[in-house]
Amino acid sequence: MKRTVIATTDGSKTIYIEEMDETYHSSHGAIQEAKHVFIKNGLEVLESDSIRVFELGFGTGLNALLTCKFANDADRFIEYHGIEAFPVSLEMASEMDYPSLIEGDYSPHFESIHSNKRDDLIEITDKFSLKKIEAKIQKVELDPDYYDIVFFDAFGPRAQSEMWEMEILKKMYDALKVNGVLVTYCAQGQFKRNLKALGFTVESLPGPPGKREMTKAIKNN
Repeated sequence: MKRTVIATTDGSKTIYIEEMDETYHSSHGAIQEAKHVFIKNGLEVLESDSIRVFELGFGTGLNALLTCKFANDADRFIEYHGIEAFPVSLEMASEMDYPSLIEGDYSPHFESIHSNKRDDLIEITDKFSLKKIEAKIQKVELDPDYYDIVFFDAFGPRAQSEMWEMEILKKMYDALKVNGVLVTYCAQGQFKRNLKALGFTVESLPGPPGKREMTKAIKNN
């Protein structure tokens, strides 16, 4: 799988996969998209001072880095689990140069995010701990009723349809606490119908630059 680093509209970078014709983040702005979907409409709507996050599609580690910054700025404790079947190397992640584009000195934290041992929960700061799982989600069992929020950040249904099937969505539903939240950039109609069928309350929200809508789903009883 050939990966190429490209620039996005907001000045941040992402990775392009030619064989899938897919990018890891929006070409309209990697950081803008991540902040809008996962921070503004995700973490910021939660009220707890202690949050457990599950990210499907760890990718470049951008969402983890922004969550680390959020934890420190908001003075909240966050336990973050991210799964990725095909990890991005530290060398390629470093090409993104994300720490230079956010306020504060997060270069050491970003390096720790990418270099720490997998499958162990590691303290990155006193507010943010990280566990990376190198596996396909189909092969992993998640603890039920454990997470406060899911960052659903797989490649889109066109490029990676198997990640958007009911089996995977049910796994996310079961892993969330009651009133837990799932957020994603995707606003596909069938995807939202599947979420509703599982018992989520689904909201269509304004999307990040370049996208009309995004999706927020709340787990009911």
